[in-house]
Amino acid sequence: MQTAQRKSEWRNSEFRQYCAEGKKRALDLGNRGPIRFASDGQLASEILEAYERCGFYVFENVVGEEELTECRSEIDELLQRAPWPRRDSKTDRQGREALGLDLAINPWIMTRPLSDPVGGTAENNGRHPVKMYEPEPAANSPIHVPYLVAGCLQLLPSFLRIFGHPGILRVAEAINGPDFTPFTEVLFVKEPELGPSVSWHQDGQIHWDNPDWNPNIHGFNVQVQLYGSTPANGVWVLPGTHSEGKVDIADRIRKNNGSDWFEDAVPLVCAPGDAFITNRQTVHGSFPNTSKDRRITVNFGFHRYSSVIGQTGKLSGAGNVYTDDYIRQRCRCIPLAIDARIQRFPEEERYSYQPFMGLEEEHRYEPDTARDILTNYNLRDLGI
Repeated sequence: MQTAQRKSEWRNSEFRQYCAEGKKRALDLGNRGPIRFASDGQLASEILEAYERCGFYVFENVVGEEELTECRSEIDELLQRAPWPRRDSKTDRQGREALGLDLAINPWIMTRPLSDPVGGTAENNGRHPVKMYEPEPAANSPIHVPYLVAGCLQLLPSFLRIFGHPGILRVAEAINGPDFTPFTEVLFVKEPELGPSVSWHQDGQIHWDNPDWNPNIHGFNVQVQLYGSTPANGVWVLPGTHSEGKVDIADRIRKNNGSDWFEDAVPLVCAPGDAFITNRQTVHGSFPNTSKDRRITVNFGFHRYSSVIGQTGKLSGAGNVYTDDYIRQRCRCIPLAIDARIQRFPEEERYSYQPFMGLEEEHRYEPDTARDILTNYNLRDLGI
């Protein structure tokens, strides 16, 4: 039960103080800066050390202003095509057919403003054991708002290009090996005074009892911030929890006097164009966005090939057996994204993705190839 002093609302001075203290803790961790590589081409050792210590790292100035503007524009157009006024509506706010309803997986994941749609439920295999505080939205708020948009590589060319960013892909190779695999690609939407919360959780699902368990066995997420990220609207993490195994989050809440404000939690504070990586075993979550600041996050992630081969999907692509052919088909989006990016930014160094070296011509970004690779591609998501 939340007390009056522990309500996670920006108008609450206690919450603003909690956010300020969390921001100071975050900036003191020493795990932020530009993507940097050593003279041998490997990711700078101090970045790897900080990531392994904290379970996350904030990369600064990953995406430039021109690219941010392009992506924001595409996303604004996309969000105008969301179902309206309810999540089960077939048309958008202008009476047009809502976008994406013909896809195999409905891309629109919507809920009540400022709510916690999965906390304390069996959703996502019950990985969100405790419900966050749910403020009352304004009387004129929409009935439902998007908080996730799924399958974004087929919806947003700008998202596809960010997915093919050479610096991000080199980071993925450094952490997960040259045969790294994708996970899923979504937008997180946290509109001002409307954005729902995401209850404290760990992403990992299947490897907790694996005899070869290690802190990186469930992969990592990448979150590129289009408008920046503040303590009020952004992701918070419990540093180091990626190394603790399966955490009893409900018990931690009980021992914290029932509060979802953890004294050692830190927010992932970002400027526009920054991107952070978060170990999927790190305990993390976000509060309802009662602030006046918008957060739109381009979110994707990567696994080790050894973590997914032979497994059966649990969180996404549920029930699918991850054979080598299944994984390879899902990975085709990577060389396609690389080519889409180099067409738009020819001055950049092109990343070479080892599993598809020599097959670049088969993955040129052109209409027929993009349609073949991307239509309903997320039926093959790799959820572990």
